[in-house]
Amino acid sequence: MQNSTTEQRNPQTTDVDRLDAFGIATLMNAEDSHVAEAVQHELEPIATAIDKIVDSFNRGGRLFYIGAGTSGRLGVLDASECPPTFNSKPELVVGLIAGGAAALTQAIEGAEDDPHAGVTELQNHAFEAKDVLVGIATSGRTPYVLGAVKYANSLNATTIGVTCNNHSELHAIASITIAPVVGPEIITGSTRLKAGTATKMVLNMLTTGAMILIGKTYGNLMVDLRATNSKLKDRSVRIVSELTELDRQASEELLRSCDGEVKTAIVADLLGVSPQDARHRLEMADGKLRVALAADQI
Repeated sequence: MQNSTTEQRNPQTTDVDRLDAFGIATLMNAEDSHVAEAVQHELEPIATAIDKIVDSFNRGGRLFYIGAGTSGRLGVLDASECPPTFNSKPELVVGLIAGGAAALTQAIEGAEDDPHAGVTELQNHAFEAKDVLVGIATSGRTPYVLGAVKYANSLNATTIGVTCNNHSELHAIASITIAPVVGPEIITGSTRLKAGTATKMVLNMLTTGAMILIGKTYGNLMVDLRATNSKLKDRSVRIVSELTELDRQASEELLRSCDGEVKTAIVADLLGVSPQDARHRLEMADGKLRVALAADQI
């Protein structure tokens, strides 16, 4: 671990305990400003990874995140936010964390050190060759993650490694490696900070990019959202109103007639067809609203 960037002391923060609150915030902000640049250096492997995920989805595959500690929590977080945002099935993006659900709120000592535990998790979820595994390990050496990646490789599945260190063990075994090197942390070894932020940015790109490419948005509107609360119901109405130019009441009535399906409502109104016909057009367009609206292409 001597060569691990995330374990080195940051020369800019050696006297951080001498600062007042404003000084600490200023210093942390200055360090965080380097994170986006580190991620920018990894855009090519990120784009390659997005394409692999889309290919998996199109073949009926799934995306799995696996990690320990902060890395695992970030994977579970990203996975859990996909269904309400993109109306994806919960099993499409799966987050696995060393130690199980309890590890989301408390440290599970030693859970990350078992390389077989990650394999068992994948087997319990019937992981197969058409699925994609994203192994998240800031250090690039977490046994739980490495074991899972090696198992996925044995099935000829696509494996993606997300780490914040160069030349790690994860680099050596992952099909694609995404490594935003953010430098030593403000508090030595506390990878929930810059490394965690970089990891969250990468995971945002992976799922958001893939969901856009499979038709879950129209422009920058989340037209495939699942209205599970009042905020999302209001957003559904606003999206329908914006794209159809109907007033709020008419948009609400249209959505009700389409069982709350935003894309169905938009196609039905703009093409002047029934909800059933709208659903058929969307099915023929692989769920892509832009294609469904181009009636001459269906």
